[in-house]
Amino acid sequence: MTAHSPSTPHQAVEAARPLVLTAFRIVVGLLFACHGAASLFGVLGGAKGGGTVPLGQWPGWWAALIQLVGGALVLLGAGTRTAALLSSGSMAYAYFTVHQEHALLPLQNGGEASVMFCWAFLAIAVLGSGPYALDRLLTRRPAAATAEPVAQPSSTG
Repeated sequence: MTAHSPSTPHQAVEAARPLVLTAFRIVVGLLFACHGAASLFGVLGGAKGGGTVPLGQWPGWWAALIQLVGGALVLLGAGTRTAALLSSGSMAYAYFTVHQEHALLPLQNGGEASVMFCWAFLAIAVLGSGPYALDRLLTRRPAAATAEPVAQPSSTG
């Protein structure tokens, strides 16, 4: 794409895709990490409105640890696909073991956040971190250092 402004709405949307994917990854990771920090350290209102989850308690403490570490990794774009897949799975587990037993639908059982995080992390695991991620900085190699031409990374993963 040239340096000029996009001339059609489709081109504008395509030009914005890398920034939107990066922003989505950062926001979802930050929110998830905040949930973990609240449960583990009692900050930001604490676990379920106050306090912390007891050390080692199954599954709450482990879920909070996944939230904090997985959210931070996704936020930074480090090990993004693996962290997002693990985070997605933990939210699916939370939904089916904690929320589903109370009612069928997320609006009825309070599981909206679990469902939204589950699907958001699954999307991130599939789409990748986007071009502005720590993974990209760490894996970038100069083209002259390799015997073969280096393919340009896609903007989605």
